[in-house]
Amino acid sequence: MHRSELTIDLAAVRRNARVLLHSLEGSALWAVVKADAYGHGASDVAGAALGAGASALCVATVPEGLTLRREFTTARIIVMGPATNLEVSHAREARLELVVAGGEIPSGVRVHLKLDTGMGRWGLAELPEPPVEVVGLMSHLATADTDAAYAEWQIERFRSVTLPYSHLTRHIANSAGALRYPSARFDAARCGVALYGLSPFGTDPSEDGLEPALTWTSHIAQTRLLRSGESTGYGRRFIASSDTWIGIVPVGYADGFRRDLTGTTVRVGGEPRSVAGTVSMDAFAVELDRELPIGTPVVLLGRGVLAEDHARVADTINYELVCGINSSPQRARRMVVDG
Repeated sequence: MHRSELTIDLAAVRRNARVLLHSLEGSALWAVVKADAYGHGASDVAGAALGAGASALCVATVPEGLTLRREFTTARIIVMGPATNLEVSHAREARLELVVAGGEIPSGVRVHLKLDTGMGRWGLAELPEPPVEVVGLMSHLATADTDAAYAEWQIERFRSVTLPYSHLTRHIANSAGALRYPSARFDAARCGVALYGLSPFGTDPSEDGLEPALTWTSHIAQTRLLRSGESTGYGRRFIASSDTWIGIVPVGYADGFRRDLTGTTVRVGGEPRSVAGTVSMDAFAVELDRELPIGTPVVLLGRGVLAEDHARVADTINYELVCGINSSPQRARRMVVDG
């Protein structure tokens, strides 16, 4: 039995893509598959998204783009992060498209100019006259999930600055923009987190018709009865106030189940149970109401256990949680299903 198993449902990815396409009302969907598709597997997700109607793939680095190009020989692939001179040459040979946020605009490669409308990160302060290599104009929303007024201000700024060049492909919307801001849709939207069935707003994904594509499971490897006053884990953060059964799950922060998830809820044998005590590198404990057999299944994510709920406990975002899962064969078994 593996310590844990990761299952990626490509049918869920396709359903989420169709939800986004419906919301975009004619604007193109560009699937963001950077960081190994947020830990879901870039190649598998890219194929599912393209098959469901996405018209381009977005990555963060040229090496990510080159890896995808070997499998997706004709797909549009846009590299959103900076590229070195050598990487520009590789991108040119591989027919990747590059985002330029400063400096010289390279020749012989399709370029998207990035305008900083308020993110305060990558981006041009002013938009130059686009040369012939430029095929797109873009920006990035800073608060589409939290501050609608600021998001709308960014959208309007982008609209006014790019209006003279509306013959080029314009794109500013992320997942939150695609789902909530009709004014942000322009010609295309770059959607990542929603494609995986994760809420960009930190709420239940089903509120937006989204379905988590990742399920992470493990099992009870040991049970033990703590007598009143006995503890489990480092620092004795959980001390039994009365006789209490606990189960030990062979997953910890080295696997991506973070140390600050103490107190979150998982499902043990189909029932919600609280994580008790300190999460260690390779294991954590759950509080039980009775002794359970070794091998009882434990759901860490999926099947009603939401990354958004874990994120609130850990004071982070669902993006970080799924990107941090260790899917190496030495730690977990990874499976891809289709429906």
